[in-house]
Amino acid sequence: MSDDGIKRNAFAPTRRHLLKGSAAGAALGFVRTSALAQTAAASGLGAAFKGVFHIGAAVSTISLERQIERELAVLTREFTSLTPENCMKWQEIRPNNAEWRFGPADRLVELGTANGMYLVGHTLVWHSQVPRNIFMDASGAPLDRMALLERMEEHIDTLVGRYRGRLAAWDVVNEAIEERTGWRRSRWLEIIGEDFMEHAFRFAHAADPDARLLYNDYNMHDPRKRELVLAVLRDYLDRGVPIHGVGLQSHIGLDYPDMEEWEKSVAAYADLGLEVHVTELDVDVLPNPSAPTPDISVRGQYLEADDPYRDGLPEAVEEALAKRYRLVFEILLRYRPAVKRVTTWGLHDGISWKNDFPIRGRTNYPLLFDRDLRPKRAYAELLALAATL
Repeated sequence: MSDDGIKRNAFAPTRRHLLKGSAAGAALGFVRTSALAQTAAASGLGAAFKGVFHIGAAVSTISLERQIERELAVLTREFTSLTPENCMKWQEIRPNNAEWRFGPADRLVELGTANGMYLVGHTLVWHSQVPRNIFMDASGAPLDRMALLERMEEHIDTLVGRYRGRLAAWDVVNEAIEERTGWRRSRWLEIIGEDFMEHAFRFAHAADPDARLLYNDYNMHDPRKRELVLAVLRDYLDRGVPIHGVGLQSHIGLDYPDMEEWEKSVAAYADLGLEVHVTELDVDVLPNPSAPTPDISVRGQYLEADDPYRDGLPEAVEEALAKRYRLVFEILLRYRPAVKRVTTWGLHDGISWKNDFPIRGRTNYPLLFDRDLRPKRAYAELLALAATL
C-alpha cells in the first residue's frame, strides 16, 4: 500500500484486531460495572466536560458508509464534536478533478447537526492523500503557480461553501512545516511558493467567514518546530491573515514526548491569542523500534517482539495509559478558555490507525474505548477528573 493509504488502512481492521480486547479491562471490574456503564449512558464524556471544552472523536469513512449503529450511538452519546478521519481529504472526496464524492461527508454533517455537535472539517490542503493529477493540466504537464492557486481556490470554495454555516472549524492546512528544514517540500510549496498556506486561509475565510480556521501539525512539542510555527503565526496575525487557532495532533506514547515541552507549546499558542485544539489524540502503548513520528511515510518491519500485547493489555500498562490521558487533560485544563477542543483520533481500539502504523499488523490500545466499545480505565480517569471541576 502506498504511504497515502496508511491512515485509511485503519478502516478495514483485521478480525484479530476486532476480537482482541483488553485482558486487563476484562479482569478489572470497573469496565463492566453497572455504575460506570450507567454514568456513560446517562451523560457521556462530552457532557462531563461541558462548558470547559469540547470532547471529540474522529469518525471513519466505513462507519459513515455502513451506518454502524453501535458506533454512531457511542459517538453521539459520548462526544460533543466530530471530525472526519478521511472522507473530506482530497483523495477521498475528489479522487479526480471532475468527480466529487460527498456521500460520507454529508452523512457526518447530518449526524453532527442533528445532535448539535461541534463539527470540524479535515483537511483542505495537505501534501499527502492528494491525487497526482491535481498538480497537472489536461495534457499531464505541471501546473504553474496561478493555475494551481485557481485550483486550490475552486476546491476550497466548493468544499467549505457546501457546508457553510454548518461546520464550526476547518483544519485548513496540515503538516506544512518540518522540525529542521522549515517549510515541507511539497508540490504546493514547489509550484506556488511559501505563500500557499496564506492563500489557503484566505480562500477558506472567503468561503465561510464564520468558521474557525486552524493550522494542524504533529510534533508540536519540539522546540525547533514550535519556534518555526510561531514565526509564521506571528507574521500572519500581524498582517491580518484569517487564522484563529492551532491544532496539536498529539499522537503520543506512554513515555514520549516530553510533556513539559508539549505544555510549552500549548502556552505559546495560547499567548498569541489563538485557540488551541488537540485534534488527533491517541496514546501508543507499543514499543517503537525507531524514533516515534506520525509521518506516514515512515514504516517498520513486523517483529513479534514489537507486538507484545496480542492477547490483551496487562493491567500495569492499562494503568499507565489511564495516567497518560489524565496528564494530558490536567495540562489542558490549565489553559482554558484558550483550549476549545480535545479530539481522539478514532472511536475504539479496533479501528485505530495505530494498529498498522508504523508497523502493520500489530495490536494496539490507544483510545478510550476498547474493541467491544467498552469504556477503559482511561475513560474512568477522565470522568473522575471532570467531577473535580
